[in-house]
Amino acid sequence: MDHRKRTLDGRAAFLAEKAREVRSRILDMIYKAKSGHPGGALSAADIVTALYFDILRIDPGNPRWPDRDRFLLSKGHACPVLYACLAMRGYFGLEHLDTLRQFESILQGHPIRKTPGVDMTTGSLGHGLSIGLGMALEGQLRNGDYHVFVLLGDGEINEGLVWEAAMAAVKYKMDRLIAIVDRNRLQMDGCCDEIMPMGDIAAKFKAFGWKTFEIDGHDMAQILRTVERARRVRGRPTCIVANTVKGKGVSYMEDRFEWHGKCPNADELACAMREIWGEDS
Repeated sequence: MDHRKRTLDGRAAFLAEKAREVRSRILDMIYKAKSGHPGGALSAADIVTALYFDILRIDPGNPRWPDRDRFLLSKGHACPVLYACLAMRGYFGLEHLDTLRQFESILQGHPIRKTPGVDMTTGSLGHGLSIGLGMALEGQLRNGDYHVFVLLGDGEINEGLVWEAAMAAVKYKMDRLIAIVDRNRLQMDGCCDEIMPMGDIAAKFKAFGWKTFEIDGHDMAQILRTVERARRVRGRPTCIVANTVKGKGVSYMEDRFEWHGKCPNADELACAMREIWGEDS
């Protein structure tokens, strides 16, 4: 049964179960690589799972299908969440997850286009929204029928280029561009509001002319409802500010900036798996 034919609650329950598997695969691959960024990958896990298992119009058998929706992980260091979803959707074999960050692996420490399903190389923070705008402009010029989704970190939006793209997207009435800000309030060195306060992010995008929404980024039903509303917006781009928890799903990682880029040891991994699955793993 196509899960998208279920009720909204049924779709949300299906996605919540998928997100548990995504979280477990994120931690397993980082543990095996002995490096990576678990905190921001876990905060974005529900959003990226909803995109890849429900929202995006994609074909894993044809990754470069011209009319596919595009997704850019602008906060590229959180790539384990993207790799987990791509593998689970069948873009490549699950065995590749064990090669994260290894020499000649298709799964590097930041997304690169040689990975099947990755629409753009990202990782140098602040560039994803401009690239997404360019993709959306191409679609408009070619009468394409797709949306471009860009996931940004709330620390990343300290970068000035983000706001240049925000201005340009409104100028071109780019209603096929949907930005999602992972508002977990922490970055590598501490609290976002202490390092560079951004204030009311939704109000800032609204002041630039964007349609804005603010949601709980861990509530699957809210994610689905809000993206469906964003797809119907005409004449301007949309920004969804998703309030999340860094390290979501693992109690000792939650709201701890120390887990921005730290690998769990064997005992910590076992503890995390028990919490994610609710049982001994």
